[in-house]
Amino acid sequence: ITGPSIPKAFGLTQKAKGCEFGILPEKSKLGIDIMSINLLLEKDTEPVVWRGPVIAGTVKQFWSDVVWENEDYMFVDMPPGTGDVPLTVFQSLPVDGIIVVTSPQELVSMIVGKAVKMAEMMKVPVLGLIENMSTYTCPDCGKQHAIFGESHLDSIAAEHHIPVLARLPIQPALASLMDTGTIELFEGDFMQPAADRLCALLPR
Repeated sequence: ITGPSIPKAFGLTQKAKGCEFGILPEKSKLGIDIMSINLLLEKDTEPVVWRGPVIAGTVKQFWSDVVWENEDYMFVDMPPGTGDVPLTVFQSLPVDGIIVVTSPQELVSMIVGKAVKMAEMMKVPVLGLIENMSTYTCPDCGKQHAIFGESHLDSIAAEHHIPVLARLPIQPALASLMDTGTIELFEGDFMQPAADRLCALLPR
């Protein structure tokens, strides 16, 4: 709703269209159905200056009024924190669980703790933790550097008894694919444990 990055990352420039059944999601080059507020705005650069209830209503509409078909998985990309969007998602959508994305800074660790406790209060399972921007590997010497400080991921995971699903390094190549709208071409196995965890949710 408030972040326009997904359409850009997947190279989507056309606006979403509607039919008698609802709003049709746009498809990525490899066939992923995507819906974002930026696919409905007249200009990509328009800010979404809405109050909480309006944002919450749009979240519900993206679930009920978009023509989703034959989806094995649906990911709802939520903003950080414990505001209106997570609350609406937890209360209105039949989610199987959430994945909490964090980064190494200690301040972010505190925010993650709040998100995990909110999910526990709402009785939504936390499937695991993913640490973004975990390390950077120097292309000259091959040494890994903790650009954003030492990780607190293991202590958070242990405190809440949640598995660590992935640690994503800083990769200029990945940022370049995001900028060019070709994120689907990225090759890497960093997310394999997270993918295995999600596959386990599918009925056998």
